[in-house]
Amino acid sequence: MSTLNIPLLIGGKSKDSSKHLEIKSALSGDVVTIAAAASVADANSAAEAASQAFPEWSAQSPNARRAALNRAADALDSKADEFVSAMMDEIGATEGWARFNLMLAVSIVREAASLTTQINGEVIPSDKPGQLSMGMREPVGVILGIAPWNAPIILGVRSIAVPLACGNTVVFKGSEQCPRTHYLIVSAFMEAGLGDGVVNFVSNTPEDAGEIVGALIDHPAIRRINFTGSSNVGRIIAERAATNLKPVLLELGGKAPLLVLEDADIDAAVDAAAFGAFMNQGQICMSTERVIVVDAIADQFLAKFKAKVDQLAVGDPAEGKTPLGAVVHQTSVDHVESLIADAVGKGATRLCGGDANGVLMPANVISEVTTDMRIYSEESFGPVVGVIRAKDEDEAINIANDSEYGLSSAVFTRDIARGLQVARRIKSGICHVNGPTVQDQAQIPFGGVKNSGYGRFGGKAGIDAFTELRWITVATQPEHYPF
Repeated sequence: MSTLNIPLLIGGKSKDSSKHLEIKSALSGDVVTIAAAASVADANSAAEAASQAFPEWSAQSPNARRAALNRAADALDSKADEFVSAMMDEIGATEGWARFNLMLAVSIVREAASLTTQINGEVIPSDKPGQLSMGMREPVGVILGIAPWNAPIILGVRSIAVPLACGNTVVFKGSEQCPRTHYLIVSAFMEAGLGDGVVNFVSNTPEDAGEIVGALIDHPAIRRINFTGSSNVGRIIAERAATNLKPVLLELGGKAPLLVLEDADIDAAVDAAAFGAFMNQGQICMSTERVIVVDAIADQFLAKFKAKVDQLAVGDPAEGKTPLGAVVHQTSVDHVESLIADAVGKGATRLCGGDANGVLMPANVISEVTTDMRIYSEESFGPVVGVIRAKDEDEAINIANDSEYGLSSAVFTRDIARGLQVARRIKSGICHVNGPTVQDQAQIPFGGVKNSGYGRFGGKAGIDAFTELRWITVATQPEHYPF
């Protein structure tokens, strides 16, 4: 493992700080990253640098912004090995998860580049003679982007790319868990020659997070905020932004259900449930946390699901020999184990899994989950999935909707028309018929409902999020006034 010193990036320049953040490997305990920890003054400087860069960047032609973003995509791609090393060191990711992160992140930037000429307005019919009435979309100014550690390249890039395509400048606040990974993203954008201050990077210690984020939200140059992370923190950010009358895009927690109806292809459902529950050790906002199975095929499904999950070995991600790597830290392991203990103590059965070896935690399947168990409603964000029986389709839908969250979901049935009907009844921002709950593409409108947040990343939905719609008129003939 290598220890790397990571600076702040403000106004096109690297900046150290008197305070630093040390990241230790959860597997070895070794320090793997030392990052400069921003002060409030640093955060304000980043916002001011972005504000100063805004006039020139927003005045760039669409094709100039497109070319710059495509160069950024190339720069990201060139750092593949650095990203893999950083994600393994900082969050215990497997090489496969790191390379998937980079692949999708590059796609997000290229999709954003394609959007620069798709920021369309409209001519609006006017009741006023001799008036040309237009709705025009324009950049809003400086965007604050805040991304978490679990899919750090995807979510970091997502908070930056479309705002830039729309002509905004960005302050990116990296995660306290993976500052090296997030620094690499911003360094790639800087290498692309966007201009000093177009993208700025600040990191911070966990104890300073509230003060730093609060100062950035309060700064008059910051006009919009996008945040991906927990529902609890998202609520705090939304409240702070509301006092400043600033719009927020929130992509928060999840408790994704996967419904298996009596006519489902059971083998396909088993494969999707295993992938959705245990990809990246279940540390994805879309992770399958509840498998809801109709009684008629529950025993058959559980037998096949157990056989599948029993094959998912866990090991040191650096060795690259197992599909499951490390959980990000011991606190997450303790949380998952507490959910399991609570469920088993109340009558559930641990169908698969076992005790963790430090942060190497096996895939756990908990069957016979009921409403009085914490695992029924609490987000686990780790390698565990609960299986709930339902007597029929209607009860399965009711259980799926019995959650404060509403991000992703899935339903398995051989009847596609039925699948679409069920999908329409599930209260979530995303639903997949005969596919896993974990899916993402650069061009789709991604986001949730209820406590999973509001607003949409991706494609043309991102344009709506990161532009201001203005009404502009032109008088084409003299106007008559009453006085």
